[in-house]
Amino acid sequence: MDTPSTDFSIATPRLRLRHYRIGDEAQLLEYYGDEEVCRYLLHGPWTESDARENVEIRSARTDLDTGDLNVVATLDGRIIGNVSAHFVNDTDHTVELGWTFSPAYAGRGYATEAVTALIETVFSLDRVHRAIAQMDAENAASARLAERVGMRREGHFIQDWWNKDAWSDTFLYAILRAEVTE
Repeated sequence: MDTPSTDFSIATPRLRLRHYRIGDEAQLLEYYGDEEVCRYLLHGPWTESDARENVEIRSARTDLDTGDLNVVATLDGRIIGNVSAHFVNDTDHTVELGWTFSPAYAGRGYATEAVTALIETVFSLDRVHRAIAQMDAENAASARLAERVGMRREGHFIQDWWNKDAWSDTFLYAILRAEVTE
């Protein structure tokens, strides 16, 4: 496995987004181990083993231009969330965004700051024309975040995803390069 560059970071007024590192497991487990945080995700709460496995996988996903970009958002060196981006398919100009944040830091604008920085990073690649985010339609907090960063709801798919023994609806949000760079 390639070791990610330790000097990669995206600075915002209050946060630093950086690659995952071995050793991040305990801080990520603090929120990924929470059943409520995982309520709308495709997996249940993490165990220590899940945290190790996910950090190993995500620490190798360091470059959107060649695959995926997965980074943690830190506040004063403490992980408070994570954001990601990947191309929908290899020949496409659409990037899908994802995010998960610790509820301990909710309501202070940190997620908005981190996702805004991610969107700016994604659109710094000339190839990218459009960014999307998909979420469980019951995840009101995530939908509000998508709207705060300028994304618009383009779709509401009814019972399109089987997850955790039930059908769920999906919201699709999107933003175009021209809407960010105007």
